[in-house]
Amino acid sequence: MGMSTLRPVPADDDLLRSVANGTHYDPHCVLGAHPTDDSVTIRVVRPGADAVVVVTADGRTEARHELEGVWVAVLPGPQVPDYRLEITYEGQTTTSDDPYRFMPTVGEVDLHLIGEGRHEQLWQVLGANVKRFGGELGQVTGTAFAVWAPTARAVRLVGDFNFWQGRTHAMRSLGSSGIWELFVPDLGPGTTYKYEIIAADGSWRQKADPMARATEVPPATASVVVEEDYTWTDQAWMTARPQADWYHSAMSIYEVHLGSWRWGRTYRQLATELTEYVTSMGFTHVELMPVAEHPFGGSWGYQVSSYYAPTSRYGGPDDFRHLVDCLHNAGIGVIVDWVPAHFPKDDWSLGRFDGTALYEDPDPMRGEHQDWGTYVFNFGRREVRNFLVANATFWLEEFHVDGLRVDAVASMLYLDYSREAGQWRPNQFGGRENLEAISFVQEANATSYRRSPGILMIAEESTAWPGVTRPTSADGLGFGLKWNMGWMNDTLRYLQESPINRRYHHNEITFSMVYAFSEQYVLPLSHDEVVHGKGSIYGRMPGDHWQRLAGCRALYLFQWTHPGKKLLFMGSEYAQGGEWTEKHELDWFTLDDPGHQGVRDCVRDLNQVYRNTPALWLRDHTPDGFEWLDSDAADRNLLAYLRKGPDTPTVAVVVNFAGVPHDDYRLPLPSGGVWREVLNTDSPLYGGSGVGNVGDVQAEPVPHYGRPYSATVRVPPLGGIILVADSVEPA
Repeated sequence: MGMSTLRPVPADDDLLRSVANGTHYDPHCVLGAHPTDDSVTIRVVRPGADAVVVVTADGRTEARHELEGVWVAVLPGPQVPDYRLEITYEGQTTTSDDPYRFMPTVGEVDLHLIGEGRHEQLWQVLGANVKRFGGELGQVTGTAFAVWAPTARAVRLVGDFNFWQGRTHAMRSLGSSGIWELFVPDLGPGTTYKYEIIAADGSWRQKADPMARATEVPPATASVVVEEDYTWTDQAWMTARPQADWYHSAMSIYEVHLGSWRWGRTYRQLATELTEYVTSMGFTHVELMPVAEHPFGGSWGYQVSSYYAPTSRYGGPDDFRHLVDCLHNAGIGVIVDWVPAHFPKDDWSLGRFDGTALYEDPDPMRGEHQDWGTYVFNFGRREVRNFLVANATFWLEEFHVDGLRVDAVASMLYLDYSREAGQWRPNQFGGRENLEAISFVQEANATSYRRSPGILMIAEESTAWPGVTRPTSADGLGFGLKWNMGWMNDTLRYLQESPINRRYHHNEITFSMVYAFSEQYVLPLSHDEVVHGKGSIYGRMPGDHWQRLAGCRALYLFQWTHPGKKLLFMGSEYAQGGEWTEKHELDWFTLDDPGHQGVRDCVRDLNQVYRNTPALWLRDHTPDGFEWLDSDAADRNLLAYLRKGPDTPTVAVVVNFAGVPHDDYRLPLPSGGVWREVLNTDSPLYGGSGVGNVGDVQAEPVPHYGRPYSATVRVPPLGGIILVADSVEPA
């Protein structure tokens, strides 16, 4: 049969027009290669082209313009060849590959898992993934794009590669999955793009990719294609991580807002400077306020727009990997704040993504946070749960993050969170618990621990919800640790009182021990306590400059010796005077004052003593690790207690929140002999007045407060001492 008799596979004008305009749900039914028994029809959309030529290994075939920018060519033979396109515009000819000649890049198994809401590595399928395919004309490198938009009438890919006009890059619907897909050859890392979605009502919207792994630098909003090209060097850390037991280990966390720790630093600069600083200070972990991309810097990262993309403000994803890598190689764990509770309403982002309430709950009584002006995820929808659960595993696996601190857990758990009567609807049992959110939290925790043993899931949960750190197998929420907001609030409220009035508030400083072992706790002095007019930790202390510094040192000794892991926000370690703001870097000039240097040095030495003293952390979560020696000394503003652990020397702690010393305080003790004073916050080294015990005290067989031994000790004003027994008590 001669070539002149070959006819293209027919397509009616309405179908061609729909495909030409990029409004058809399945452009591949017309575009690309379509074989028959004796020929292959190839159609492409190239509006305004002067000429289109199909090039194969066997030759060249000129296409003819068919309708509204659709060109058609017919090749002899039933086999689809590898081919390229020569396109001529205004005398300029370029050669390109055809996106419509490729099979779907999302497989049946992936579609099944997505439909079930169980695809735990969702980012490897959805979003933008660089892929390579072989062929007769050579290897093809391109990017596979896939997005979930189940009610969309059509989806087009737009970007800098097509001048943000999507007619030539309409995506195909993969049926009931709601996934739209297109592989675009010759597109690679650095490509900026969005999805152009036509909703059921015919309206168009351009949306950033929910699964984007990189973005433009805000305020620009496009997504960016990236391909991982990082060689990790933290193999020793990652090999040891599955055996990590942070519940029975020292854990002191330095909380950091990357943009304002040191102004203008990139991830790679922070990898050097932050690592060196945290190492010198003796912290075991850093906790990074949210690094997922967020449009408004003033949200500090807590209103996330791209859950799978580290913010581009400080570099690309591999640069963030380098930061984590360097911290790991210095022996520092990395915790990242994670925000599945809500997301902002920006019209280019997740909100009303395909013209419907897709990611957010469609019920206005459940779908919006009135306090924050944000949307609430639809935790009962399989695909949304999958999006969030996979996001947790993404940070733990792709970036080697060691833990996620989950923000605003209470706002997810309660249907009436920050709502008045009539503004919320009870669950199916008439209660105020958000059953779908509870199930989601349990799934996220269980999946994260199963896939990444040795990590930590940490709850910022501000209520008395039972079982936050109980395993999901025992109907708990499944977190590993919970922020102890009660300890934080009571302690700071107590310390804001002048010393002469603290005796009337003694129950506030002791109350935390009533419930200290009801959950597995972190004691946080976080960023939330130094913003919104609350002032700094230093600023909350009553008295003159010296008394405020002394109060900070005493507070930190109390925190470091109280049961529970430790967290301190950046700047507090040297008692920054001003309230924190993200608009400029920390007030490092404060360290020109020797008194502030003293607070920093005290925190550094507290970390060293803490890490070297197992009794301070082995039994953080069980009552047998703590005993009161004197909890009733309200008139003295004084606390005395023991910290204990198996096969390790017992520790005695005395903290004096009074403005005067207690020179002859009789301290009850469980054993005799020498008790070494390993840290005194009133040391002249820290700017203190030097009231202490010359290195050690001798416990005498003088019973006191029911203890067989006691010692006379000097307790400094607004200060504390840590005493360690010289011997190990027999079990």
